[in-house]
Amino acid sequence: MRGRFVLGTVAALCTLVACESARSNFSPTESARRGLGVPDLVGTPDLVVDAAKLASSWVVTDEYLSPNLCSVREGDVPPGDRRLLRFTVETPNRGDADVAIGDPRKHIDPNGDGNYADSDGLYELDGCHGHFHFRNYATYEMFPVGKDGALGASVKARKRGFCMIDTTPFSNDNGQPKERVYYNCGTPTRAGNQGISVGYADTYVKQLGGQYFVLDDPAEPVPPGDYILRITVNPGFTPARGEPCPVRNSATGLCHNFAEASYSNNVGQIRLTIPARTGKTGGSIKTAADAVDDENRPTH
Repeated sequence: MRGRFVLGTVAALCTLVACESARSNFSPTESARRGLGVPDLVGTPDLVVDAAKLASSWVVTDEYLSPNLCSVREGDVPPGDRRLLRFTVETPNRGDADVAIGDPRKHIDPNGDGNYADSDGLYELDGCHGHFHFRNYATYEMFPVGKDGALGASVKARKRGFCMIDTTPFSNDNGQPKERVYYNCGTPTRAGNQGISVGYADTYVKQLGGQYFVLDDPAEPVPPGDYILRITVNPGFTPARGEPCPVRNSATGLCHNFAEASYSNNVGQIRLTIPARTGKTGGSIKTAADAVDDENRPTH
C-alpha cells in the first residue's frame, strides 16, 4: 500500500481558508456606505477559463480519501488510498458587467414557502454540505490522446458542486483590486450572494474537495500517458424534460444558465502527460486536505 496522505483537522484549515459563511450580504446602498463593492449590472458578463493557470497547477498525488468526505459521497468516489490528478480552475469575468445571481434561496424557493417545487432550476440543495450548489456551472473532462492524435472517450469527472463568488482579482485598470461584491454561498437559513464581478475570477484551487480525477478507480482506470484536460464554464446543455432553459444560444440551440457576451471562449484546455509516479514528472508531493469545501475557499 502506498503512503497515505493524512487529512488535517478542521482547526488547522482555519489558517488556510477565509470563512466566507460568516460574512453578511448588504444592499448596494449599504455596501457603498461600508466601502464594499457595488454590483455592476450595465453590460454583459463574459467568462473565460485561464488555461495558463490550469497548466501550471496540475499535479498527481497519492492521498487517503475518507468515506465520510462530501466529495467522496457526492462523486461516487471509491474511498481509501487513491491516486489523483488535481488541478486549479480559474474563471475570470472579462466582460463589462457582473455575473449577478444573488441569493440562491430566491431561485430555489421563489415564494419562500419552504417547498422547492417552484425552483427555477439554477440551484440544488446539497444535503452533505448544507448549502446550495449552482447547477451546470462548469464541466471537467479528460480525453486520452491516441498515437494518431485522435481523442478517446472522456474520463468521468468527480466534482458535483459549485458556488460562484469573487475569489481572485484578475484585472483592474488602475492597478488596485476593487472591493469584492459576491462572497457568500448562502444556506437554507442564511441569505447568500453569488456571482462574479467584472475584474474578478472564481477560483477552485486544486486542494478543494472533488477538484480531481481519480486515476486508479477500478471501474475506470486512467493509465499514464498523454491526455487533454478540458474545462468548460457555463456550458451549453440540452434540458431534460421539465428542466428550464434560462438562456438559449441562438447559434447552437443549446441552453446556458446565464447570458454572456460570447460563448465561444468558454473552453480552456491543455495537453498533459500523466506520469507513473506522483508530481508532474516524478517525486513526492503534498497537497492540502480534501475536507475544504467550496464555501470555505481561500480568497486573495
